[in-house]
Parts: sequence; structure tokens; C-alpha cells
Amino acid sequence: MRGKSIIESRGSEFRALLCSLALFAFGLAAVSQNNPTATNKPVKTFRAGAATSNVTPPLGLSINGGMQDGKATHIHDELHARCLVLDDGQTRLAFVVVDSCMIPREISDAAKRTIQNQTGIPTSHILMSATHTHSAPACASVFQSDPDIAYQTFLTWRIADGVQRAVNNLAPAKIGWGFGKVPDQVFNRRWKMKPGTVLKNPFGGTDQVQMNPGVGNANLLEPAGPTDPEVSIVSVQSVDDHPLALLTNYSLHYCGGVGGGHISADYYGMFADRIQQLLGADRRDPPFVAMMSNGTSGNINFRGGQAKQPSYGQMRLVANEVADEALRVYQRIQHLDWAPLNAQQKEIQLGVRLPGKEEVERARQIMAETKNPVMQTLEQIYARETVLISLYPAKVPMILQTLRIGDLRIAAIPCEVFVEIGLKLKQKHPPVFTISLANGYNGYLPTLEHHKLGGYETWRARSSYLEVEAAPKILHTLTELLARFK
Repeated sequence: MRGKSIIESRGSEFRALLCSLALFAFGLAAVSQNNPTATNKPVKTFRAGAATSNVTPPLGLSINGGMQDGKATHIHDELHARCLVLDDGQTRLAFVVVDSCMIPREISDAAKRTIQNQTGIPTSHILMSATHTHSAPACASVFQSDPDIAYQTFLTWRIADGVQRAVNNLAPAKIGWGFGKVPDQVFNRRWKMKPGTVLKNPFGGTDQVQMNPGVGNANLLEPAGPTDPEVSIVSVQSVDDHPLALLTNYSLHYCGGVGGGHISADYYGMFADRIQQLLGADRRDPPFVAMMSNGTSGNINFRGGQAKQPSYGQMRLVANEVADEALRVYQRIQHLDWAPLNAQQKEIQLGVRLPGKEEVERARQIMAETKNPVMQTLEQIYARETVLISLYPAKVPMILQTLRIGDLRIAAIPCEVFVEIGLKLKQKHPPVFTISLANGYNGYLPTLEHHKLGGYETWRARSSYLEVEAAPKILHTLTELLARFK
């Protein structure tokens, strides 16, 4: 009896143990079903956040964009740093588009370091660009305008604050992209002229093309290059389909037509306001953020020959037409619940077109004969630039960057990039678009063919100084970076 009792007792314990194990297994299954993150394959969550920082300057500062200095006397519309942060669960990317003519690398590097320290986003994953409005305070010394150090410091902090606030606004989101076209507002501004037309340059030589020769010029022959009418859009929505942000790209230099001494974000700012209105995205919490980045527009202006517009009329016309197309594209974008993110970056060294000894001596002589401390003629202005460029190093560093959102690629170049370069990237690596004036400022980037033609964009100055072979070297590096995404 005693042995049987022991056997029965142990059998009961064994059955109880089996029951407990079964309940434990059932519990695990239930936890896994109700909490997918408990499995080996966690659910992928995509998040996004956007914010703006006001970067409007005080009055009295120099304005970039002209060959002679002008001072800010009026604020027509506020300037902003527009920020977007994307997060796929493993990788974060930050985009910043600033209402500025150009931002030197010293400012972008300092802002990126602060952003990395505050948010943990690596500097290589931050794309920071200028719109290229010609009615913003000087951030870089170009021609006869110099920056205010206090404003440079202010701008650096406001950019970093904007990204921090975008991170604070991170929330589950959806993302998509699409492409449209606005061909009627772009115009290649470099023209070949009829045989016999003499095109003098400020260095004592002649060119084969002229920038902005005038629509009614009787000597017009043909444009020296194409245009890129594409409007590229990255759209971010909340999980309940409300618009959160819109990153747009268009290859148009700027519009201008502002009042004297006016500060304005140009058509870039007007586009942001108009698309917000069209999407019914005003007064949202957190606020909807639209941004217009500059594509490859180094040789592209708005189309001439249109009816003369009042001040701010041309930029409003362009902004409204591009916004209408952006809305059309937006309405047919298929937003994804998740998309992989990535970034690749490389610093390269490029040569500088330094002037020779005789060129510097000629420039110094021209400046010595100038009685006015402000350079007036093109010859005087470029003589001053020649002397200043002679102080440059033989080579300069440049950051090249590529970003990935799903199967979309974005290239970033710190130059005023000629349209042929952007078109070549689009042909070889679709879908892709290029953001110019990004992560620094290294002047114009003409192609080899355009260097041979001459013209304003090739004239050596602090706004155009890279070696003649710069474009193919940059394209080679970007191709290498884009290939890493495969």
C-alpha cells in the first residue's frame, strides 16, 4: 500500500508538471500573439517629425545675391529653417532646407555637430541645404557682401533647434514619393549668340555664350543647354492620412523681383505657404511643414517673355503653378507604412583654379586705379575676386552625400549645379533627384563642355573656383555612393 501510494503520488506530480508546462506554452503563445515585438521578427514602425525655426535677421545686415553690397531695410516675409526627421526603427535621417542664398560649410558643420550631440543623429545622416533666395542675409563672403558673425551664430543654433524639435515631434507615419513636371517656368539662361557677336569677359578675353542676354536680343541663336522640368516630391502623412510634411525639389535658380533692401524667402517660401493651403494643412498640431529644395539650377532661370509682373508677382506665379502640380502628384502617391532608410557620405579633395602671377598683378593694377572703394565695373569686381582667390589653398575639401528612402535616392552637392549633371544622375540612377547648395558652398559646378564655352558661371571668383574637372569627379563619387545602396 505504501509503495502504491508513492507511485500514485509521483504520477500526480508528473501530470501536474505536464499541465503546468502546457499552460506556460499557451501563455507564451498568447503573449506573442498580442505583442508581436516579443517574437524574433519585430513589427517595423516608421516615424517622422517636422518643425520650422524662424531665422529672420535684424535689419541692417548685408544681403547675398548681388555683385555689390546691399543692406536689409525691410522684412517682406519671414525666413525659416524647415526641418524633417525620418526614422525606420534603426536609422534616422534629417533634412534641413534653409531660406538662405548659400550656407558655408563652417555653419553647416557646426549645426550638424550640435544636432548629433542633442539627438544622436550622425552628422553623415543630416542633409542641410540653402534654397538660394537672393534676398536673405549674407552667410558667406561672396563678391562685396560679407556675413555678420552674430547672425551666423544665431543661424547655427536655430537650425539645430529646428531638428531637435522635429525629433520631439516624431510619431508613427507613412511615406511616399512621386514626380510631376512644370516645364513652362524653367529657362536655360546661357545662350549661344549669332556668329560675329563679341562677348567680352572681365579678364580681357571673349566667351562663346552669354548669361541672360534678354528675350528680345536680336543676336540670340539657341540655348546652350537643356532644362529639367521635373518636380520631385517626398510626402509624409500621419497614420490617419493627415499631411505631416512635404519635401519638394525643383530646378529653378530663384525668381527675385523684390523691393530694394527687402528680406524674402522668394518662391521657395511662397510655395510652402501655398501647398499648405491647398492641402488644408494649416493650424495643425504639430504643424505641417512644407519645404522646397533647389535642384540642379546653376544655369536655369524662370522663363522670360512673360507679362511683366509687379514686385513679388513672378515668384508668386511660379510658386502657385509648382504647388498646383505638387498637389496633383500628392493625390496619387501611394504612402507606405514603412520604408528603409540609409545614408552614405564621402569627403573628397578638389583643385582650385588659382590665378597666375601675371593675372594677380593685372588685378592689383586695376584695383589701384579704382578711386571708389566699392568696385563698380565687372572688370573691377573680378579683379578684386582674383586677388582674393589667389589666397585660396591649392585644394579644398567637399562633402558628397547620398540618402535612401525605399527605392528613392537623393544626391547632395555643395554647389550651384548645372542642370546637365542632375539629368545625368536621373538617367543613370532612377528614381533620384539632386539637392544643390547642400552641406556647404563651393560655388558653381559647370560641366567640362560649359567651361569651354565660358560665360558668367565659369568666371573665376569665390562663387566659381573649382577645377575644370570637378563635375566628372563629383559624378564618379556620387555613382560610387549610390552603388552602395544596392
